[in-house]
Amino acid sequence: MNGRPAAGPIPRARGAATPASADAPPVAGERASAWPTLRLRHGVVLLAALLLPFVASPFITFQVAAQSLVLGLIALSLTFLGGYGGMVSLAQMTVAGIAGYAVAVLGTSSSAAISLGWPWWVAVPFALAIAVVAAALIGWLSVRTEGIYTIMITLAIGVAFYYLVLQNYTVFNGFQGLRELKPPTVFGVNWRAPVPFYFLCLACALAGYGLVKWVVRAPFGIALQGIRDNPRRMAALGYHVVAHRVAAYALAGLLAAVGGVLMAWYNGLMTPGSVGTGWLINILVIAVLGGMRHPIGAFVGAVLFVLLQTFAIDVIDRERFNLVIGGVFLLIVLCSPDGLLGLWAWLRARLGPRRAKTSPTTRRQA
Repeated sequence: MNGRPAAGPIPRARGAATPASADAPPVAGERASAWPTLRLRHGVVLLAALLLPFVASPFITFQVAAQSLVLGLIALSLTFLGGYGGMVSLAQMTVAGIAGYAVAVLGTSSSAAISLGWPWWVAVPFALAIAVVAAALIGWLSVRTEGIYTIMITLAIGVAFYYLVLQNYTVFNGFQGLRELKPPTVFGVNWRAPVPFYFLCLACALAGYGLVKWVVRAPFGIALQGIRDNPRRMAALGYHVVAHRVAAYALAGLLAAVGGVLMAWYNGLMTPGSVGTGWLINILVIAVLGGMRHPIGAFVGAVLFVLLQTFAIDVIDRERFNLVIGGVFLLIVLCSPDGLLGLWAWLRARLGPRRAKTSPTTRRQA
């Protein structure tokens, strides 16, 4: 970035918390490999994800697993912004909706008078580019604020986009939206089928997760975390704070945009309800449930959210689903501010084998 010094460690803000686990983001000033360390549990989770469609029913594969991956990918964009950049944005579902509407308008849908009918390999890249530009503009408007003001600005942008697509019939077809959005048939594979669509979502989720894990260990990610901890000190060192934050919004927008395209194909339509205020809040709930300091937390929170959304009606009325989500959210946040993964780390520390503490003298003798 502009004016970046040639060398020297990035300072950590005074009083900044040290990550509690190996999966937590590396703090500024610590040396970390650009590539994440693969552990046995990563292989186990990956193997389970690959075998799931062959042992689960098509309903679980498509309705639960695939939807969790899509929502988790969108929530991952918020986790990246909030956990590593210190910027909580409520406009990530808006960015995903922009990508979904763009692929519907540029591609094919039931509204032939609106959709341009471009082939998927042209419509999808253009949709992603439009969403990334929109995310960068949202970031440019909001990065000069902090805390509640950033949340309010991004929420206002999300609400404004909702009313735009609700009232505009020329481009977005108003309340009815754009329907019959189908994934393309490539190599003779129907990607709308449960198993192929699940693997498509899994590939995108793994790519997004790997990208975030790599970026946060790269120089840009380390600088972004330094800006999160102490923006004034980073500016004094010559780092362009606004440029780094806007670039973070653009990268998070790419993740949300991929999730938005998958969301449009999953639902088979794009309507104003897809980008309503409820979904703006749901993405934040998903990210917080899993843990904002862990990229994998976005997918853990998404799994819990989708399971409650799918099976809570067997216990409670559908109209009271938000009450169940709110109760679970409060319970997890009160027990563990770092979400489910923070609670899991606490349980491992309490129930796992305790390591013997050695003094500096003992370590030197060893």
